[in-house]
Amino acid sequence: MKQLLAVSAVLFTLAPLLDPSPAAQTARVRARDLQIVVGTLPAGPQNAITDVAGVLVGHATIVRGEGTLKVGEGPVRTGVTAILPRPIADLATPVFAGVFSQNGNGELTGCHWVEEAGRCEGPICITNTHSCGTVRDATIKWLVERTGGIGQWALPVTGETFDGYLNDINGFHVQPSHVSAALEGAQEGALAEGNVGGGTGMTCHGFKCGTGTSSRVVSIDRETFTIGVLVQANYGVREELRIAGVPVGRELSKSSVAPRKDQGSILIVVATDAPLLPTQLKRIARRAALGLARNGSYAGNGSGDLFLAFSTANEAAGLVGPATVRALGNDQLDPLFLATVQAVEESIVNALIAADTMVGVNGAKVEAIDRAAVREILAKYGRLVRP
Repeated sequence: MKQLLAVSAVLFTLAPLLDPSPAAQTARVRARDLQIVVGTLPAGPQNAITDVAGVLVGHATIVRGEGTLKVGEGPVRTGVTAILPRPIADLATPVFAGVFSQNGNGELTGCHWVEEAGRCEGPICITNTHSCGTVRDATIKWLVERTGGIGQWALPVTGETFDGYLNDINGFHVQPSHVSAALEGAQEGALAEGNVGGGTGMTCHGFKCGTGTSSRVVSIDRETFTIGVLVQANYGVREELRIAGVPVGRELSKSSVAPRKDQGSILIVVATDAPLLPTQLKRIARRAALGLARNGSYAGNGSGDLFLAFSTANEAAGLVGPATVRALGNDQLDPLFLATVQAVEESIVNALIAADTMVGVNGAKVEAIDRAAVREILAKYGRLVRP
């Protein structure tokens, strides 16, 4: 079977695993379509990380083959997601950034330089564990060919989570062409979620999961700022799952299998247009852990929980020599902390709600969460929000 490639929200894929319609991907069911609203702060227009002006996201999704695993041939259920903090023409301008490791059983390349210099340079890409190096190197190659490079060297941020239960992860199917496709296809506006990009083969809380996004808008001293989040979710024990504070996992696990260890991972990228310094962005990145915990994660020993936050403000972040920068005061950050927690929480719920059941290697099957059952459970607890 020919390799099937998806760029951005456009998916050409193997039926019946995913709906091949581009419109179906951008219109996929989200938490709010089920009257599930997390938190009290308003979301941005798209309720996505792309509500932060200038931030672009692209996906390349590979779904090929079925049946018995043949390493190097498939079945393949994987991909790559690219986040551009600035449009391609402006990628040479770094953004202030901060990183935080809640549990370090994972990889996020370039994070040592982010920690040292307080800035992120170029795209942020996320994929499967055994393709992390390929994606990192392909990102550098793309930067050199497409933009002339960022200085004389590059240390791009590339992260991973493990999709080997559904995907032929040792077949190394993510190629430089997929990375280029995700980068070139990066766009603003509404984003595909669930079984797309780097999240294609991921599972969380025992259900099919993957990519999710959300945003929040806050006012600080009469200025409006946006927090946007994108997650690649692959973590969690079913019985611990909570949605909008409701123990959904326990309700759905009454006739299910015993809980397993939390051996997955999650990558969380937080973007904002608020003017923040690297130390403040590290504080934002730490708050992502609280949104994750609200959904039932306890950051198990086998989980890689790695978070990065960046600000698109302060273009002077990339200048050589003295520069004037603007920053909020630390005592003004509470609304942004709350926005981060709520946007992370809802991004994970969106990743769950949007994902479809998937069958992968050796017939392994991960069921999508039962949306109707989730609504019934939340209604029982009085947590559905009526229009």
